[in-house]
Amino acid sequence: MKLVIAVVQDEDVNELMGKLLKKRYSATKLASTGGFLREGNTTLFVGVEEEKVDDVITVIRDVCKSRNQTLTTPIPPTGSAGVFIPYPIDVTVGGATVFVIDVDRFEKV
Repeated sequence: MKLVIAVVQDEDVNELMGKLLKKRYSATKLASTGGFLREGNTTLFVGVEEEKVDDVITVIRDVCKSRNQTLTTPIPPTGSAGVFIPYPIDVTVGGATVFVIDVDRFEKV
């Protein structure tokens, strides 16, 4: 058994959850926050058999596309005193960060 952990943008999570459920993959959803933009993300935990991992990742890849976003207001610094970033700037957001972890034991009680 494997645990797929996917960090996705809030904008993509509803469509992604719908497509995962349609394929009968259940997921646990946790609210999270990104480090750079400090915007809402969602972290999904999907437990699947090893042979289904590629299918889950394909669903994630199909839904969570990267896109450009224009920032018009500065992000408050976090320990980077003296760093100047001109605004507005374009940044790439979206996509997904996916981790696949071996599960030694799984129980549903």
